[in-house]
Amino acid sequence: MRRRLLLAAGLGVLGAAWLGPLPRLAAHAFSAHMAMHMAVVAVAAPLLALAWAEARTVPRLAPIPAMLVELVVVWAWHAPALHHAARGGGWALVAEQGSFLVAGVVLWVAALGGWNGGDRGRLAAGVVALLFTAMHMTFLGVLLAVAPRVLYGHSLAQQHWGGVVMLGVGGAVYLAGGLVLTGRLLRARRLS
Repeated sequence: MRRRLLLAAGLGVLGAAWLGPLPRLAAHAFSAHMAMHMAVVAVAAPLLALAWAEARTVPRLAPIPAMLVELVVVWAWHAPALHHAARGGGWALVAEQGSFLVAGVVLWVAALGGWNGGDRGRLAAGVVALLFTAMHMTFLGVLLAVAPRVLYGHSLAQQHWGGVVMLGVGGAVYLAGGLVLTGRLLRARRLS
């Protein structure tokens, strides 16, 4: 039952992010674009990965390479040219959102690979992957929130708000995930 609820919640978040007003608003408001991005990678992706972990069929993915793929995907789509293409909608927006979802789910599935106990090394690698992702999301959010000039063609205020959204959601969710896995790792060490 819990697995179904997590899966439904993850799919519901994706539906709200992609079928609600955010895609239309994102063409003009950077904060809406960033809200859509965070809904996908920091809300839907962990919910879907947790649903997978509950099924106890998590594939053996290495957390550190998954973290590096997610890092490249996130930073690449924040390059002004790629962001501008995605902001225009169409194939670029679909490619951006699809790559955010795939990279996010792969990272969370890899990080949660040791969720059900047993593999402490995998749990530790998951901690590192999520905490490093929290750091780079926070760094990118800060860069956007305090940038002295417009990077994306939106207003500077919109860019600053988008950075705040990334800081408040992305950094916080990945940090929380890393801390939860740290707690599981400490418990697993105590039990052995």
